[in-house]
Formats: sequence, C-alpha cells, structure tokens
Amino acid sequence: MPKKPNYNFERQERDKAKAAKKDAKAEAKAAKKDRDAPADKADDAN
Repeated sequence: MPKKPNYNFERQERDKAKAAKKDAKAEAKAAKKDRDAPADKADDAN
C-alpha cells in the first residue's frame, strides 16, 4: 500500500530549497558586485 502524500510538507520543502537557492544567488551577486566595484570611488569624485 503506497504512503499517503503530504502535499503541504512537500510544497514547504520545495519552497525552502528555492529560497535557499535564491539567497545563495543573491549573496554571490553581492560578492561579485563588491569585488568588481572600484575601491576608492569617493576619492575619484574630488
């Protein structure tokens, strides 16, 4: 006899994995932005 599906739990697990992936992408994007940005941008304005 197959197990009874637990749709809410499965959806929560998918959403949790999706949020973790989204956070990882945002963190990588921020790190790339910090790395690629000029170091002394404020000094260039003067």
